Amino acid sequence: MTTLTISDRALQSLDLSAIVAPIDRWSLTDPKQFNLDLKLTIDYNRDPQDPRELSEIPEVRLWFIRADARYPYLPLLLDWQAGELARYVAMLVPHQFSRKDGIEYNPEALEIWVMHRVFLLTDWMQKYSIDDRTRLKFMTQMLGYELDDGLFELLESPVEGN
Repeated sequence: MTTLTISDRALQSLDLSAIVAPIDRWSLTDPKQFNLDLKLTIDYNRDPQDPRELSEIPEVRLWFIRADARYPYLPLLLDWQAGELARYVAMLVPHQFSRKDGIEYNPEALEIWVMHRVFLLTDWMQKYSIDDRTRLKFMTQMLGYELDDGLFELLESPVEGN
């Protein structure tokens, strides 16, 4: 596991430098191996009386939106066992917290995010000749979605006019 600390200053200035070097190094060396298991530690200064979760703080969410725009494959690199995928998705998808059930994503928003991510990552995987869909399928399963191989076959079929 690789732990990267995102400082308060980085959050305020939308500075991605804490994640750029390890992710760029990975993408240049072997993007077929999803073995970074990144853990993102958020070092955000806030009032101890502030009851908000990190995903409810606009500066934190905005940093994650920028990181997601630059590295749309970032969810595949996170340490899922440490809860990083759930937290990452919470930064991008509207949700509520339940003391009993934990994060409860808005179902429609989650479905849109998951399908957008599947389309985006399928294209990205094709670009790098990554044939193994296992990690992508497992990611969607962790979010409550079961993908049929027929969807991937449809996405990987040639598009007319190209």
